[in-house]
Amino acid sequence: MVEVVEKGLKRFGVTVSKPALGVICILFGILVLLKTELLQLIVGLFLIIEGVLVLTDYLEIRSQQSSS
Repeated sequence: MVEVVEKGLKRFGVTVSKPALGVICILFGILVLLKTELLQLIVGLFLIIEGVLVLTDYLEIRSQQSSS
């Protein structure tokens, strides 16, 4: 999962080291445990970002196939 997120972020010019990404995940996990109402926000943001990354990847592969 970490590799997918890193690959997607690099596509947008954002680089995050694995330790930094790990710390971010731990912090989000703690926030969800402390304040359960944040779960909707965090999961919603994750799904939106992941959806954009998947669609971007699909469109990029499709445009490369059509130009060959």
